[in-house]
Formats: sequence, C-alpha cells, structure tokens
Amino acid sequence: MDALPQDTLHQIFSSLPLRQIMICRSLSKFFNQLLTSPSFVHIISTQSPPLNLLALRPPHHHHQRHVSSSSCLHVFDPDLNQWIRFALDFLPFRSPHPVASSLGLVYLWGDSPDPPESAKSLVVCNPLTRQFRVLPQLGSAWSRHGSVLVDSQTRVMVLTELAALYFSGSNQWLKFSSNLPSKPRSPILVFGSVYALCDVGSPWRSEWKLFHCTISKLKTSQTWTRLEKHDWGDVFDILKRPRLVRGNGNNVLMVGGLKSSFSLNASCSTILILRLDLDSLEWDEAGRMPVEMFKCFQESSKFKVFGGGDRVCFSAKRIGRLALWDRCSEKAEWRWIDGVPGSGDGLSRGFVFDATLTAFP
Repeated sequence: MDALPQDTLHQIFSSLPLRQIMICRSLSKFFNQLLTSPSFVHIISTQSPPLNLLALRPPHHHHQRHVSSSSCLHVFDPDLNQWIRFALDFLPFRSPHPVASSLGLVYLWGDSPDPPESAKSLVVCNPLTRQFRVLPQLGSAWSRHGSVLVDSQTRVMVLTELAALYFSGSNQWLKFSSNLPSKPRSPILVFGSVYALCDVGSPWRSEWKLFHCTISKLKTSQTWTRLEKHDWGDVFDILKRPRLVRGNGNNVLMVGGLKSSFSLNASCSTILILRLDLDSLEWDEAGRMPVEMFKCFQESSKFKVFGGGDRVCFSAKRIGRLALWDRCSEKAEWRWIDGVPGSGDGLSRGFVFDATLTAFP
C-alpha cells in the first residue's frame, strides 16, 4: 500500500461512500492523513454527498462541570440505524457543549482554559477533519440563557428574550435589543429570518403565537411581527407545549401534543406535526404519532423535540429511547431508536448534523 503513489490511493478511496471513508480514516495514522489531505478533500467534494445525521447535545449538568478531554459528539445515522462517536479532544477547551450545526459544521460552547472562569467561547468546528475556529469571546450568561441559531458561516445569532447577538463574519458580535413579548420558545433561523413562539397569554393560561423578524430589521428597527392569518383559526390552541423545528426549504414544522379538548388542563391524544409553507402561509398536517407509540409519552409531563428537514426526534423521561418521524423516503414512518448513549434525565436534546469532509470552519 505504501508503495502506491498518493494520487492513485486518492482515486481508489474516492470511489468509496463517505461512511466507508470515515471507517478507513480510523484504521491508522497513515490513512487518517491520506484521507483528510486537501487534495483528497478536493477530489471528493463533488462526489460524496453529506451524511444526514442526528447529533445529541450533552445533558445540562455536563455543561456546568468539568469534563475530561475524552468528550465527544454522539450522532445517530438513521440510514444505517447505528450510533457513531466523534472525539472532540482536538479542542483546547474544557467542557465542550455542542448546541447547533449548519453546512457540515458544529457550533459548541467551550469554557476558556484561562481566567476569567466566566468567559465562554462559541467554537465552530468540523469533527471529521478536526479543524476549528473560535468566535469572539462572550460572557457565560449568553451560553446559559441564549439559543444559538445558525444557517451559514456568516450568519450566527445568540437570541434571548431581551437581546440578540449577531455575528456576520467580522471579528465582533453586534448586540441588539430583541423586545420580544416573552421568552422565545424554539427559535429557528430560515434564510435570514428568525421565527419563534412566544406566550402572550395570562399567568394561568398560555396563548402561543408565532413571531417573525428579518435579521436586517433586527439590526435597525428591532421590529418583531406576529405572523398570523384569519384562516389559521385555532391552529395554536389545539397543541399543548408547541415548539418549532426547521423543515425543508421554506417550510417550518410546529410540533406539540394534540389536545383532546379546549379545556385548561386537557389531556393529549397524540403528538402532532404541522407544516407551515412560508410562501403561501398555509398549514397542513405532516405527521401524527401512532397511538401505541404515544402511550410511552402519555405519562411524561413534558417531552423534547429536535431534528429538521424530514426527520424529527422525540424524547421523554423514563422511556430510554428516542422516537423518530422519518419522511426521507416516499412514505413517512415512525420508529424507535435504541441504544441512546449517556445517562441523565432521559430528555435528549439535539440537532441535525450534515457530516462532510469538505466543510471548513
């Protein structure tokens, strides 16, 4: 093998699917260097599509205490139905905490290795190539209370109820007042616009509404618009604890428990996935959890939702596995994901990670 020219080896390995290339890289230092070299990455840039994976965020308690250098990113490959682990020991930070991903890059909070202890850095990296870049430093309050939204390397936002930080490729964060009516729930960034659910109801009864703001307006007038149509009727009232997930293209998914009635403490009959077309502003039903699967979620007071595109994951306490809604094929299917790594409260959180060797921080 060593006697073959590097160009020949590159041509041989470039014919492999990305999954097989990742396996070969782990065989030895020689293969790792060969299959991460710039010339090889250039060859496969048009031949190997990204792997659509589901990545787990660490439990919250991991975010607060020291984690050894063996920390890693756990991802699930829905096509092969298996878990994969990417080591994060190449990052010079304590307690790396992955929170988001876009275009093959992972964004994570890292504790500064040097004082002050309250300093946090948002780091962008590619776990496959082990390359990273550190964005300008922030205080720890942003990592505790802010939601990280990303849709390109030059559009990164950290959003809270009162303020928003925006990074556009310069060497500094721009800070703006967000002026939302309440804490934003499950905000998402879609093509330069931010969407979030806010509770505008009373202390004893929630009333969820969809709010929208373009980044250009946020930088000038800080104006959030309530997105609504008369035709929508009671679309927000039929769901308990709704949250948003970014869909494919210009679509937004809204997920929540389907209420059995409009009474204050109504039980739920299943979990419903609605889809909003942002061009036509029309809702339709995208999915409904099977009754037998929902029985496992019925006794939980809350559940977590993550994913994007045509895949959405659900977790709850004491279940020990994830429920997956998958519409990547012609027909949508619901199935269980077993073998969830780690321990904790059972409420797994995560994000979509389109793994590729060709993304550079």
